[in-house]
Amino acid sequence: MTDSEEDYMKMTFPTTTPTTAPETSLQRRLRLRREAEARSRPKSKSELAAEETARREAALSTSLLNKPTSTKSKGLSMMAKMGFTGGALGAKKQEDGKDERVTEPIRVEIRDGREGIGADSERKRKMKEAVEVAGEAVKKARVDEEAYRERVRREREEGRLSRQVDAAQKVAERMDEEGATGGGRGAEARSLRAVPVVYRGLVKGREEAERERRMRRDLEEATMSRSRLPVYEDVEEDEDDRKALGKDAVETTKYVVADDLEDEDGELEKFNSLPLEERLAKVVKYLRDEHRYCFWCKYAYPDAEMDGCPGLTEEDHD
Repeated sequence: MTDSEEDYMKMTFPTTTPTTAPETSLQRRLRLRREAEARSRPKSKSELAAEETARREAALSTSLLNKPTSTKSKGLSMMAKMGFTGGALGAKKQEDGKDERVTEPIRVEIRDGREGIGADSERKRKMKEAVEVAGEAVKKARVDEEAYRERVRREREEGRLSRQVDAAQKVAERMDEEGATGGGRGAEARSLRAVPVVYRGLVKGREEAERERRMRRDLEEATMSRSRLPVYEDVEEDEDDRKALGKDAVETTKYVVADDLEDEDGELEKFNSLPLEERLAKVVKYLRDEHRYCFWCKYAYPDAEMDGCPGLTEEDHD
C-alpha cells in the first residue's frame, strides 16, 4: 500500500456534535410571541398561593445563622454575646436524660379567614359544643326510643293481664252463683264483705254502675211526671179496679243496693293494690281450690288432684 493511498483503518471521525441550525426569523418571532404572552398572562390565585407557600417553606427551612448576612445582623450578634451558638433553646437538659428544650422554630399557622386573634379558638369551641349537643341529642333520641318501646310493651302487657283478671273474676262469680243454693242472688240485699275478695271489686263496680244508672232514670221519670197534665184520681178505686184499668199492670222488679256499698273496704283496697300478676294468680288459685277449675285449661276437673293439668301458670300451658 502506498503512502498516497488512504488507509481506511486509520480514518478518524469528528467527535464534535453538529451544531443546531440557527432559528429562522419566523421561529424567533413565534418564540418571542410566546414569551410575551406568558409574561402578560396574570397568574391565578392557586399559582400565586403555590409560589407563596414555596417561598415560605424555603425561608423557614433556611437558618439565619447560615446566611452570609448573619454577621451584619444586630439581633444575632446580641444573642451570640449572650452565649447562643445555635441548637436547642429553653430549659436545660434534665438529670434523667429527658430533653425538653425547643429544637425547632415555632411553626407558622396561616389563617384562611379574616377573623381576629382568638376567633379561631372560639369557633372551634362552638363547633365542639355543637358536636357534643348533637351527640347528646342522638343519645337522648336513642334512649327515648328504647323507653317508648319499653313503655308500649309494658302497657300492652298490663292491658292483657287486666283483661285476664276480669275474665277470671267473672268465671269465679258465675261458678259461685251456680253452686249457691237457690241459683242466684235474688232480690235480697247482701253485704259486699260476704263476697270473696278475689272478685269483690268486680261486683262493687257493677253495683255502683247500676246504682248510677237507676238514679239517672228515676231523675228523668220524676222530671217527666212533673211536666205531664194532671189526671183524674178516683179515691173510691180499690186494688181490683186498678188492676182492671191496667194501672198496676207493669210491675218492675225492685233493685236492692248492697247495704255496705259506701263503706270502706281495707281488704279490697289491699287486694287491688297488688300487681296484676299477683291478682291473677290469686283468682286462678281460688278457682282451683273452690271449684277444681283451671282457668288456663278452661276445664273443671272431677277430682281435687286435677290430673292432666300441666301447672298453675300460663307458661306451663304453652
